[in-house]
Amino acid sequence: MSNPEERPTLPVVGAAKQAAAASRQPDGSQIFLTTRFEKLLDAARKNSLWPFPFGTACCAIEFMSFMMSHYDISRFGAEVVRFSPRQSDLLIVAGTVTDKMAPVMVRIYEQMAEPKYVISMGVCACTGGFYRAYHVVQGIDEFIPVDVYVPGCPPTPEALLQGVVKLQEMIARGETRYQQAVGAKKAAAKAARAAGA
Repeated sequence: MSNPEERPTLPVVGAAKQAAAASRQPDGSQIFLTTRFEKLLDAARKNSLWPFPFGTACCAIEFMSFMMSHYDISRFGAEVVRFSPRQSDLLIVAGTVTDKMAPVMVRIYEQMAEPKYVISMGVCACTGGFYRAYHVVQGIDEFIPVDVYVPGCPPTPEALLQGVVKLQEMIARGETRYQQAVGAKKAAAKAARAAGA
């Protein structure tokens, strides 16, 4: 019977062979990956959007069908709908926004977690639609920054899906309003440090 204190050992390879084996994968690629931390965060954020639906009219019905299994939005990491602004990072404004609802929409936007993104869904949210009246907001971009506009009256679920994919592409490239604002703040701080030095 073998001694219970004996442990199996792996064969020892020469230092040069061990270093060469540690630096390459079987397919020849490097084991490690170098990137900027912001790019890694953007890749994670791109595939984990948590939408908050702000549905006020018929576009909200199209949003409901967009969330059904037929379109399988979970493929894009955006299936977790949150009805609390503090737990969401994507505001989807679907429908007509009146002057009385605009402050509520702004308050929801301000309570959202950062980074935050906005999709304006439907012609009423984008431009006021056919409601050219004093009580209807003529585009939500008068109050909050919008990243993607999805036109249509009402837009199809496929159009909203294309809007979400477009937003993901913008996040990956660093082109959203939030990312541009953060970049401008960093550039201003860098310029202030350079002027002070």
